[in-house]
Amino acid sequence: MSEKKAVCVFCGSSTGKRSEYAEAARRLGTAIARRGLELVYGAGHVGLMGVLADASLAAGGRVVGMIPRSLVDRELAHAGLTELLVVETMHARKALMAERSQAFLALPGGYGTLDELFEILTWSQLGIHSHPVGLVNIAGYFDPLLAWIDGAVEGGLLREKHRAMLLVGDDPEELLERVLARGDGDAESKWLPA
Repeated sequence: MSEKKAVCVFCGSSTGKRSEYAEAARRLGTAIARRGLELVYGAGHVGLMGVLADASLAAGGRVVGMIPRSLVDRELAHAGLTELLVVETMHARKALMAERSQAFLALPGGYGTLDELFEILTWSQLGIHSHPVGLVNIAGYFDPLLAWIDGAVEGGLLREKHRAMLLVGDDPEELLERVLARGDGDAESKWLPA
């Protein structure tokens, strides 16, 4: 298992309608900092992104944000980060997040969160990286998505070993511990024999 120094968190630029989402972001940001890990995220100071970053910074953590130039104003880039990296495209943002991180977690969010989550899962499935990926399922937010993923397994469109790549839990701190404990390469690549 490689030593994990940075955890990338994907989450919404809105806080959503349930207070549990922001509380989970706060708890996760604090837990990452208390473990002495760097938080890598999408650089916004609004929504769950802002809650996450502020909590990590308040706990003494190092927070690195990556944001495309075209979104600096629209997503209101966080001015108080340890490091703010402005890139040219969304693809460059995701690639840099992956390059700088050894573990990935997703909190509630919309299309952008799911785009980031599924790209990093696909890269794992294809063997592009071997880092663990977790989904923080607060208040059942991701239940419909998980049902769809399980349906893909039942329908023969996703192998069970690839479903197992995604760790799921409803407690941010507990899931962070499980993700950190999972060794790189514990989940098998798509191209390895079943």
